[in-house]
Amino acid sequence: MQKGSADSGARDVAFKLLQGGSRGPRRGRLGIGSLEIPTPVFMPVGTRASVKTLGSEDLEEIGARLILGNTYHLHLRPGADLIRRRGGLRRFMSWSGGILTDSGGFQVHSLAALRKIRPEGIEFRSHLDGSSHFFTPEGVLDIQADLGSDISMVLDVCTTPPTEERRAREDMELTVGWAERSISRRRQMEHEGTWAGALFGIVQGSTFPHLRSRCARALAGLGFDGYALGGFSVGESAEERYPAMDAALGALPKASPRYLMGMGTPADILDAVGRGVDMFDCVLPTRNARKGTVYTWGGKLVVKKRIYAEDDSPLDPECRCPTCRRYSRAYLRHLFRVHEMLAGRLATIHTLAFYLELMGEIRRAVDEGRFAEFAARTRERFAGEPG
Repeated sequence: MQKGSADSGARDVAFKLLQGGSRGPRRGRLGIGSLEIPTPVFMPVGTRASVKTLGSEDLEEIGARLILGNTYHLHLRPGADLIRRRGGLRRFMSWSGGILTDSGGFQVHSLAALRKIRPEGIEFRSHLDGSSHFFTPEGVLDIQADLGSDISMVLDVCTTPPTEERRAREDMELTVGWAERSISRRRQMEHEGTWAGALFGIVQGSTFPHLRSRCARALAGLGFDGYALGGFSVGESAEERYPAMDAALGALPKASPRYLMGMGTPADILDAVGRGVDMFDCVLPTRNARKGTVYTWGGKLVVKKRIYAEDDSPLDPECRCPTCRRYSRAYLRHLFRVHEMLAGRLATIHTLAFYLELMGEIRRAVDEGRFAEFAARTRERFAGEPG
């Protein structure tokens, strides 16, 4: 049995821009095999082949169609070879939707004390047992092919601000060089019959607009299937973030999907959609939910507060998710207070259902030409929320 996508279940991916251009809100359709996913879209994060506390059936019930996994973590446990032998990640976790996998490049930022960056790739020491693992641009594509990813990401260098321009430029140039190697490896895998799905490049350049623009133009010249904006929400200010983001978006092909990695408050999403972003992921909504803070159409709600001890209303009266149809704020507060695992599960179901509904409302607003009005009204509901 050959390794790679030939036996791991990756599907052909296509994107069609239905409305909008290089700047401003857009509407599109992402096709993954026979699955059609409207954009803008939010992807729940299933780092280790699981969206924490939820099963695949929960995600399907609330309407999720595309989730994210992490190459670094799945390489460590249970291993890409094991997942390939189980028929790929989709079959392994009994998931019917699409799968995007990050390359492990974000761990350049999050595990800075455990890695060394070299021109050839990144050497990691496992955060689990200290064992050494060397990630190359070619190797992470091989891993993602074994996983059966529909959308794979290139290996990149995520620069942590504040940083000098010289360092940001060096990291950006290394990212572009690795992107060139990734394109070459994909061509080879296509020839071998071990590649299916899409490959996205990742724009870096820290907080320097001219570096972001330069990187985006270089990646666009390589002809990726889509483009991601990496290295945001890693310590920069909003004043630094948005000029750099606008510079990158302005240099990317308008007909390709744009993916903002790792940013996902409602305010973040509204700001980015207004600038021309199509795809989002973030651990923040599910992480907060497991701690008792959920998103609702009335704003953020901390259900552990004492004022909800005898509140028989649902988390969000406007929501029809499984949690809100059946359970009260009083009951969820009790579950959190006694540390029942069900608390995080019910809160996570609701928060993800809210996010998916938010994306649906965004798409409707773009279709009807009222996105600016919708965004302003929705921001008011989350006034004071950190961006």
